[in-house]
Amino acid sequence: MGAGFKGRSIISVNDLSKADIISILEASRKMQRKAKPSLLKGHVMAVLFFEPSTRTRLSFESAMRQLGGSVISMAEAGISSASKGESLSDGVRVVSSYTDVIVIRHPLQGSARLASESASVPVINAGDGANQHPTQTLLDLYTIKQSQGKLTGLNVAMVGDLKYGRTVHSLAAALAKFGCRMHFISPESLRMPANITGELDAHKIRYEEHSNLGESLSDVDILYSTRIQKERFADVKEYESVKNSFILDKSMFRGVKNNFKILHPLPRVNEISTNIDDQPYAHYFQQAANGIPVRQALLGLLMGKLR
Repeated sequence: MGAGFKGRSIISVNDLSKADIISILEASRKMQRKAKPSLLKGHVMAVLFFEPSTRTRLSFESAMRQLGGSVISMAEAGISSASKGESLSDGVRVVSSYTDVIVIRHPLQGSARLASESASVPVINAGDGANQHPTQTLLDLYTIKQSQGKLTGLNVAMVGDLKYGRTVHSLAAALAKFGCRMHFISPESLRMPANITGELDAHKIRYEEHSNLGESLSDVDILYSTRIQKERFADVKEYESVKNSFILDKSMFRGVKNNFKILHPLPRVNEISTNIDDQPYAHYFQQAANGIPVRQALLGLLMGKLR
């Protein structure tokens, strides 16, 4: 297993085969079952975040340290050489000489791919604009399999910001590999982009598009809620017109399936009412916790330390 991942960069879910994903999820299960506190002793991970982050950055840092590795980080572009005009390519090339793996988040689509082409060590994309967030998708898939017992043939609904939400872009591409049926629920202006639906069409993956929740919940296994992201809108008026489009409340989920779960990549603002938090189908905090074993597995595989 390790030989297939050693030295690879993780930039897009599209770069991972179904077999790759299954291998990563199996390694994640093993990591969660048994700690390996010295697996990456002597290894260094660089965290380069040009956009704000809490969960992703902290879970990567925690994952590395729990494996015995160390972390160097740049959490804000304004206090790095980027503020002096240094190019991303130059910065990544230099950081490569300090570290064994680079985790990067950047507001521009394609930035992680560019970084991987400049680096001499593996690069992990922790989000490039509205494009991809592959490690979030891996922990989402791990959570779905953990809660459903399988990944194949599920009904998955995605609700909220499907236009700018990089998590749903990556998730849709991944679920397509497992033959899942998808429901895309959003305002007209925030529909899933044509490049994503076009790929689903090309591979004959079933999906439906909806403008409201009620017509699509009875058969759903997973409801994946997303935040309407103010920071992605060029026009504030457009954001104001859609910001409260879908607010999930306990009263909406009578009669759902016994295995039904609500996921959310977090942070939430007001799109999930707190009266859902103590319900058996609220699974977003467990989802966030799963970031540790999944990212530990990924780091171990890329360093060639897991077999």
